[in-house]
Amino acid sequence: MPVVPMASTSEDSAISKQDGSHSGIDALLIMGVSGCGKSSVSRALCLRDGAFAIEGDAFHPPANIARMRAGIPLTDADRAGWLDTLADQLRQAAAAGLKPVLTCSALKRSYRDRLRLAVPALGVVFLELSREAAAERVTHRPGHFMPASLVDSQFATLEPPLDEPLTLRLDATCPVDELAEAADLWWRRHPR
Repeated sequence: MPVVPMASTSEDSAISKQDGSHSGIDALLIMGVSGCGKSSVSRALCLRDGAFAIEGDAFHPPANIARMRAGIPLTDADRAGWLDTLADQLRQAAAAGLKPVLTCSALKRSYRDRLRLAVPALGVVFLELSREAAAERVTHRPGHFMPASLVDSQFATLEPPLDEPLTLRLDATCPVDELAEAADLWWRRHPR
C-alpha cells in the first residue's frame, strides 16, 4: 500500500503568493525524534535518486556524544556548533551541485531556521512517530549512542513543523522504501 502524506502537508504553503509558481527544493532535511528512521529513509532515498547523504549524527562533537551516552539531554547551547557544522555541510554540498539529504532531529523550529539560512530552499520531511514506537525502536537499536531514556526529552523539545513551508509530513511506521518513494516523488514535484 503506498504511503500517503499524513493529514495535511505544508507543501501548498510553498506556493508563492506573488506569482503562483512553486518553490523549488535545493536540499532535503529528514527530521524527527530518535528512532523515526531518518538514516534508513535517507539511505533509501539517496540510492533511489543519486542524492548526497549528510548523516547529522556523524558530526556530533565527542562532548555531545558523551552527554547523550550518559543519558543527559542536549541543550540549545550543546546543539549550536553542531547545527552550524551541518549548515556548512548543506551549503557546501548545494554549492557543489549535489542534491544534499541531511538527517538531523531538528526538533525545534529555530534549529530548522538555522539550517534554512544555509539553504533557503530546504525541503523538510518530517517522519512522525509516537513516543511509544520511538522508545521501542531506540531500545532495540544496536550500537547507537542515543539511549531510550532520552526519548522523552526529545518529545518535550519537539516543535512539529506543521505550519512551515516546503514540509512533507509522513507516518514513520510505514516501510522505509515507501517513505523514500514518497519523499522522492514530493522532491521531484518541487524541482529547482
